[in-house]
Amino acid sequence: MREIEQRGLYHDELETEVRYVHRPGRTLTEADNVLFTTLTMNTQSLHLDAAWAATQPFGQRLVNSMLTLSTLVGASVAQLTQGTIVANLGFAEVAFPHPMFHGDTLYSSTVVLEKRPSASRPGQGVVTFEHRGHNQDGVLVARAVRSALVWTRAAHEAATTTGGEPGPVAGDAVGQEDGPS
Repeated sequence: MREIEQRGLYHDELETEVRYVHRPGRTLTEADNVLFTTLTMNTQSLHLDAAWAATQPFGQRLVNSMLTLSTLVGASVAQLTQGTIVANLGFAEVAFPHPMFHGDTLYSSTVVLEKRPSASRPGQGVVTFEHRGHNQDGVLVARAVRSALVWTRAAHEAATTTGGEPGPVAGDAVGQEDGPS
């Protein structure tokens, strides 16, 4: 019987000017928000204190924006980087133009803005992703631009076959022209 393993796309498979739509969406609940907020030691009353938040401009608690960001990027993993990423390099831009509230559903998509071979890490390449998240009403609630180091198929298969993978990533950070990439 043939087996198909779910994985992300290799550097050589990712395409610019393509919108990768990630489904299903994720409804963010009060329990999600309180758990994430307390696990990350964020004591912001806008996330935890319903009575106080009711007196603020939005009139209710907001979903922690870091939960929104984590969910936004996480939604892309199965389709784009599962098992093919070497390292997340960083974020160049993050914006939250509209808040998420308990019960809102986040729908995510990603566009590959650019990709290039790594100059210092043969068989790997730097990919710049733009992640966008909309709520159930189609309102943009989050946007993030991030860079990641991604394997090419041939190099990953060779590294897996020989049992060795290159060491830790020291460069290729977002915004570096041609650093240790």
